[in-house]
Parts: sequence; C-alpha cells; structure tokens
Amino acid sequence: MLKNFLRRRDPFVVKTDKFSDPDISGVIKKRWVEDSFFNDGKNTPEPIKEFLGLAISKKRFFWFGAIIILLFFTAVGRLAYLEIFKGEEYRQLAENNRLRVKPIPAERGIIYDRNMVPLLANIPNFTLNLLPQDLPKDEIQREEVINKISALAQLPAEDIKNKIEEFKDFGYRSINIRDNLNYETAVLLNAASAEFPGMSVETSSRRQYFFTEPTATSTVITGSLSHLFGYMGKVNKDDLTLNPNYLPTDFIGKSGLEKFYEKDLRGTYGKREIEVDAFGKEKNTVSVEAPQAGQNLILAIDLNLQKKLEDSLAAELRASGKKKASAVALNPQNGEILALVNLPAYNNNLFSRGISFEDYQKLLVDPNSPMFSRAWTGSFPSGSVIKPIIAAAALNEGLVNRQTTFLSSGGLQINTWFFPDWKAGGHGATNVVKALAESVNTFFYIIGGGYEKFTGLGLEKISEYLKKFGLANTLGIDLPGETAGFIPSREWKEDVKKERWYIGDTYNLSIGQGDLLVTPLQVANYTAIVANGGTSYQPHIVKSIENIETKEKNIIALKIIEKSVLPDSILKIVREGMRATVTAGSAQSLNTLPIPVAGKTGTAQWSSKYSPHAWFTGFAPYENPQIVLTILIEEGGDGSRAAVPVAREVFGWWAKNR
Repeated sequence: MLKNFLRRRDPFVVKTDKFSDPDISGVIKKRWVEDSFFNDGKNTPEPIKEFLGLAISKKRFFWFGAIIILLFFTAVGRLAYLEIFKGEEYRQLAENNRLRVKPIPAERGIIYDRNMVPLLANIPNFTLNLLPQDLPKDEIQREEVINKISALAQLPAEDIKNKIEEFKDFGYRSINIRDNLNYETAVLLNAASAEFPGMSVETSSRRQYFFTEPTATSTVITGSLSHLFGYMGKVNKDDLTLNPNYLPTDFIGKSGLEKFYEKDLRGTYGKREIEVDAFGKEKNTVSVEAPQAGQNLILAIDLNLQKKLEDSLAAELRASGKKKASAVALNPQNGEILALVNLPAYNNNLFSRGISFEDYQKLLVDPNSPMFSRAWTGSFPSGSVIKPIIAAAALNEGLVNRQTTFLSSGGLQINTWFFPDWKAGGHGATNVVKALAESVNTFFYIIGGGYEKFTGLGLEKISEYLKKFGLANTLGIDLPGETAGFIPSREWKEDVKKERWYIGDTYNLSIGQGDLLVTPLQVANYTAIVANGGTSYQPHIVKSIENIETKEKNIIALKIIEKSVLPDSILKIVREGMRATVTAGSAQSLNTLPIPVAGKTGTAQWSSKYSPHAWFTGFAPYENPQIVLTILIEEGGDGSRAAVPVAREVFGWWAKNR
C-alpha cells in the first residue's frame, strides 16, 4: 500500500498538517523526514523539498570514520610488514614450492678378491617411489589416489599407508613402495605416473652376487661367500635416525662386509635441481651436481682357495650325513684371511631382490641356521685343539721342559672320580712333544691341575694364558658380529651353576672340555701365533680400498695385537709337538703331502645325545709357515677321521697352486 501511495503522491513535499491519508499518518514523519526548522520564530512553516535518507548523528559519523581510517592503516601496516620483513621468507617458500632437489644415487663400490676378480656387480634397478606431500590433502581424494596406485603397483593399499606412516617424520622425501621392477612394468608405471601426483619411476642399481657355475666367460663364485658379503636391505626408521643423510628410498648394508664397510662402499649422492608444476611433476632441470662413486674393496680372500675349501667341506658333509661346518684359512705372517667358509650357506641375492616374508621365515626356522656366520660368531667347545696353549703355558712357567715326562697309565683317579685317557692302558712315559702328538690327556691333567706332589698351572694361570692367545676376546676382524667365546671361572660357576669349582673342572679345562667355548677364528689366530713365533696379528678380510676414478689404492695397515705373546724358544717346542702329530700322531694321513704340515686334532664332547665336534688346526710349510688352516665339523665325531681328510685335500691343493 505504501508503494502505491508513493507512486501517486510526491513524498518529498512535507506539510505541517496531519496527512490526509490515514494509512501513513505519523509514519512518514517518523521514518523519512526530520522536523521542520522555523525561521524568525514564526509558526508559519514554509514548504521545503529535501532528500530523505537514514539519519546519522555527527557522533556516530565521527566514530564510523575513525574505524574506517584505523582499518585502512592496519591493512597498510600489515602489507608493509609482509613486504619488508617477511617478503624474502615468503618468496623463498614460493620458490621451494616451484624448485626441488632430486638426489642422484652414487654407484656403489665393487668387491674383488686378492687377484682382482670381481665377486659381485651392480645391475640396473627400477623402483616405484611416492612423495606423500604431493598427495591430495582432502582425505577422500587422498584415499582414492592411494587405492589407484595400489592397483597399479599390485600392492595392498594398507602397505602403502604403512610406508607413509613409517616415514612421516622425515621431511619432504620420496619413499620406495616397490622395487626390482622389470622393464615392461617400469614403462607402464612410468606412463601412468603422469596421472598421479607424487608418484614416479626412478632408475637406480642393486647388488647382483655371483653364484653361477663356471663357464668359458664367467667366474666361479661360491655360496659360502654369502656370509662374508652379507646383504643389503631397505632403510627403516631406525636406519634413518642413525644416518640422517640417507633417504627413505635408500638401501643400506645390513650384515657382513656390506655393513662393516658401508661408508666406504656407498659413495656420495649428487643432486639435480628441478622445476616442477603444481602437481609436483618435473618440468625442466635447473642445475646438476654429479655424484661421487663409492670405493672398491680388494679382499685378502683367494677365490680359488675359497672354492676348494668349500667343496672339500661340502663333500665331507655329504659323506658323513652332517649339515654344519666352518673353516678358516689365514696367512700367519700378517693376519690376512685367505678363505672363510660357513656351511650351510644362503643366497644373498634373495635379499638384494627384496626377500619375501615366506622366504625369510624359511631361513630363520631352518634348523641348520644357514644365515649363521659360524666361523666368527659361533662359540664351540674346543676339545684337544686347546692343548698347544696349555703346553706353552706350562713350558713358559717353568713347570716342565722338553724332557719332562709323566706316566700315562690310562687316566687319573681322584677320590671316587676317574679322569681317563682316550687310549685304554695309557700312552706310557710321555713328554710334551709326545703329549701333543698323541693328545695324551693324562699329561695335560697333570700340568693343568696338578697331581700328588706336582703343582699344575691352576685355573687362574690357565685363564691368563688362554686370554694371552686371544681366547675370550674379540680379535677385531673387519666383520660385524664377532663373538668373544667364553672361559669359565669360579665366580661364574658359583653364580650360574650354584656349585663350587672342583679339581675336575680344572682337569676338564686343561683338555678343552667342560664349559670352555671358542670360535674357529680364535683357534686359527692362536695357531698363527704358534706358527710365526709369537706375534698376534689382527685378522682382516680387506687388503686395500680403491678409489674408483683414480684407481689409487689405500693399503690397510697391519695391526699387531701383541708383538711377543711368548718367546719363540717356547713356541718352537710346541711346533715340534704339532709336527709330531702329523709324522707319528693323530694326523698321520697328512704326512704324505708334498709340503711338511704341522697340526693338532680335537674331539669336543658337548652333549650326551649328539656326536662330538670334529676339529683340526694346523699350518704349512712347517719351517716357513704361509698358511694356517682350521676346520670344524659340527657333530662330526673324531677330528682325525672327519676334519683331517678335509685338511689333506686343501693343503694338497694349496701346495700345487700357491
């Protein structure tokens, strides 16, 4: 109605009378016009025409203007602050969103034997990577993209999510969601990656360990080298925490030489600065910094000797029906490891290709423990191979000399206990040389624990000399996981077995029985000390480290653990006894070899249910030792029957091929 009225009449003409229209009487006056002003005090109003609008007081107008001005200056001030003080920071952020740095993997160093025969290679590897930060922020869209990538990569979506969660704290870095792609799959995934933000196919390399049979063009590489090399695996959260310069897509040495020499083998990554679009896709390259390749390792290992030692051990295991064995060959003049065998072995290419959970479980539950590096991480009772140290200790302490004899009549009777010789009726009058040659227990009982009026070494002295020869200590070999072995003590027995130490315990320790534990590496090392006249060298696998580009070799310096463990005059008598072991004792089958050999056999009893371990340790040539050979066949029985034939095969081969 008001609209119709306004159309009919001119509302801008105001009169003092009441409005003739009752529908708007008093309304327009209140809402649209102010009271009229009168002039000269007269009551007669003059007709006026003015624009009618919302009424604003001067006070309100003032405060409204003040607020507008305040907001204006606040906005100007904020803009000035952002430009002057934060401008560079925001420009950098914008630049970082446009520019990214992609790492260029360095070529990993190669491992060679002492004759520069390559033992492995680096081969191309295609990987599917994902940059989580480029995924959609919207949860529904993000889930959709992950599901599509899951279908393309043939991986469960949950696995991808777990990967993202695992590495969420490691910045703007790609993660590896699948590797070892074949070429065809890599091409298909690379084409599809254009549709998915953050997904890319990258080219790197992986290890290929040689396990092929000999051909006209290939080299024989033995399975037993798997323990030596170890294997590489994908980095995990712990690896990245310890190695902040690594990437979630990296592989790292997990065991063996790959782990011990990781820093030398890895090299230094290069980098490529690239420009990306809004979806994180590469547009062009801005700059490139070349990577620096890792260094090569040149081992002391002789590949052919390694192969011979493995073949001989494997043949003995097949013939005897046994499954586990280990052996060490080293140079007694410098501590170089010439061969190192652990059987059974495993194929570390399984790890290089990305081992499945099922295959990994098979290795773990295998009762023969194929991943166990028994030569330096396994501890075993020594049996009689410990006797040369006991003989050397008694000679050095002046308890006996070359001519001292004791009567072996079959064993010693101590109260109700009888400690036997292995030979019924005994060995008769026995000196130290004969005692070593025929492994006469009675002789070592007496010099170790004493008998009647003769005072032996006793537990403390025996322990002291065992430690001098490197037992119960790690030797510092350049491989991870070395075991120290174990020498029992009075305190240990009282604490663990809740029994006091008896004379019988000392007798058992004197012949390598009881609770004494040693590694094959330790036995080889002490044999080297005897062979070379008293010097204990740190055993080592790597001879030198080679720069890939310059071919300059950094020779690993020899490390001497102890210069003179015992005088050579003492050790000379021990060597005579070990030589007599071959000429007239328990290892006579070695006496027909083309080189003179010295050694000691051992039969280590460790269980009432299982056969003893079979040992042999020795060196050749007798007058100028160049090789030490230590062999352990687990549950092999008598050392002279199981371990000595292996030694014969290897010493014979070495004599012809050295």
